[in-house]
Amino acid sequence: MLDTVGPEIQVHNSTGGAIELIGGNHVTITPDLSKAPSADILPIKFGDLAKVVKKGDTLFIGQYLFTGSETTSLWLEVTETSGAEVICYVKNTATLSGPIFTLHVSQVHISMPTLSEYDKQVISTWGLQNSVDIISLSHTRSSEDVRELRAFLKSHDLQDTQIYAKVENAEGLEHFDEILQEADGIIISRGDLGIDLPPERVFMSQKTGIHKCNMAGKSVIITRVVDSMIDNLRPTRAEATDVANAVLDGTDGILLGAETLRGQYPVDAVRTVGRICAEAETVYNQSLHFKKVARHVGEPMAHEESVASSAVRSAMKVKAAAIVVFTFSGRAARLIAKYRAPMPVLAVVFPREGSDPSKWRSYGTTQARQCFSVRGVYPLMGSTDEAETGGLTKEEYGIKLALNYGRSVGIIKPYD
Repeated sequence: MLDTVGPEIQVHNSTGGAIELIGGNHVTITPDLSKAPSADILPIKFGDLAKVVKKGDTLFIGQYLFTGSETTSLWLEVTETSGAEVICYVKNTATLSGPIFTLHVSQVHISMPTLSEYDKQVISTWGLQNSVDIISLSHTRSSEDVRELRAFLKSHDLQDTQIYAKVENAEGLEHFDEILQEADGIIISRGDLGIDLPPERVFMSQKTGIHKCNMAGKSVIITRVVDSMIDNLRPTRAEATDVANAVLDGTDGILLGAETLRGQYPVDAVRTVGRICAEAETVYNQSLHFKKVARHVGEPMAHEESVASSAVRSAMKVKAAAIVVFTFSGRAARLIAKYRAPMPVLAVVFPREGSDPSKWRSYGTTQARQCFSVRGVYPLMGSTDEAETGGLTKEEYGIKLALNYGRSVGIIKPYD
């Protein structure tokens, strides 16, 4: 996954030293990068801030990923503007450390492109060289943002790359439905969202967003779950409950950020969140979810929906250990996963045959890896050559591959 920078306003600390700001004081934000950063002045790489903010607006400054910590994140309130400069009241005491900090303006539209020139450069070089599977489009504000990125990817021979739109501000929430229709998946970025919205509205935005993604059969991932593990070995009880509730709400995945980027216990954070998710899965109400999706889809069902829902219903009735599905694009596996089967879905992905045999393998591996972002799906890479060598049909080979894998990881046991 490649994460874009997007319309991000950066505070540049050219000295690299720690900057301590005291609550109750004032600080000036200036677009003049030649000025040295200090407790009195902070230079930013954006010249129009004074044009878009007004007295009373709230600004937030933190390092890369917001931790919400009172000592490392800064809350400001705009008191006045003077030319291109913005004078702010410092609402809390904080120490900013590092060369670059991110500035967020709460509920204010920033006239910067969602897909920046820097993003385009990285995608067309590193992204193309590595055949990136998924691009996380930061600060997605409308469906047009997704369409623009889609066109750019197609023009650079990356048409198989999926787009996950990061919804992280009020503007993105307002256009959530149209964004969901265009994107391949959604990332609910609760860090920025928690700044843009009142605290009492964040939970409903998360639950509503997850529900809409579930009904559409598109992956949804949430962020910012165990911030306390940046500095502590164990999460708080509230954080542990938060992770479990996200699973019960129907999220496909949890995306860790500061916990693993610069936290002191990155491995423990991954293991802890994994254990909480696994425990929550044991009490997930798959039957209720199935009924909700079926009711949302309605009748008459499309052929693909009918096959997928029938496969899950049959597997539940016979208490199958796993569902095996053959797919080229991964769509069949995602359709089955949409109905939240209580057993693993083993997706055997076969490379699609085309005019250029050298691209068969690369095409299939991209689609297989993309399935990792779908809840309950275990992608397996099939090979038509291996099937022919073993004297098996593609279907026989696929079943054998899935059974061998299932047995090796303990999904499938004798007499299942």
